Amino acid sequence: MTTRHVLVEPGADGDEDGVVTITLDNPERRNALALDVMLELTTALREVAATAARGIILAANGPVFSAGHDFADMAGADLDRATHLFAVCTEMMDTVQAAPQVVIARVHALATAAGCQLVASCDLAVAAESAAFALPGGKGGLFCHTPLVAVARNMGRKRALEMALTGDPISATTAAEWGLINRVVPDGALLAATAELMQRATRGSATSKAAGKRTFYAQVGLDQAAAYRHAVQVMATSATSADAQEGIAAFFDKRHPVWG
Repeated sequence: MTTRHVLVEPGADGDEDGVVTITLDNPERRNALALDVMLELTTALREVAATAARGIILAANGPVFSAGHDFADMAGADLDRATHLFAVCTEMMDTVQAAPQVVIARVHALATAAGCQLVASCDLAVAAESAAFALPGGKGGLFCHTPLVAVARNMGRKRALEMALTGDPISATTAAEWGLINRVVPDGALLAATAELMQRATRGSATSKAAGKRTFYAQVGLDQAAAYRHAVQVMATSATSADAQEGIAAFFDKRHPVWG
């Protein structure tokens, strides 16, 4: 695809079934999630999702990971325009979680507002020690309503509300402690740590992994009884699949499985 502000790069080996890196590349605008950028990113995610890629790394260039929404899109907006803007943003976040691949955010700097929402929407996240995260709407006139949806599903209510109500940034170390990201590493180790986590997270059957991701997001918001009803149905169906039966056979045969 041809894009202005998003780079799509295959893994270093160029393997089409490897890991694809999608990079926000508008550092002059602090990688703001303007309407055109969100549409580009959504398209890129969908195109990679339709391939045999094992995983997607979401990264950014420049001194800021993402400053969130571009206020130029909202200045003077009427209700229809504003509703469309946030609907496009929601569709982008949903596309991250709908992709069958593991999606890891590789955060090197500040991720704020919708940029923080984007990190929270990824399946996993690794951050450099110099990174920070914020929902700054609490300091201004537009509360971070939609970013809080994603952030609150990654951490406890009190901590999510502290971020949203104070608007103060939290460090990468605090973000890891609060559950917003998986781990924080020295700046120089960010690329290697992200690649290592991706390697571990993509082992096994890709088909099984995709079903697992899809089922997780379907059940995580349900009450326990409903979650079990859904998970039991999916797991029973999955147990009869070719990859599940191959894994069981390989276990008994004491050999490495061959996935379909």
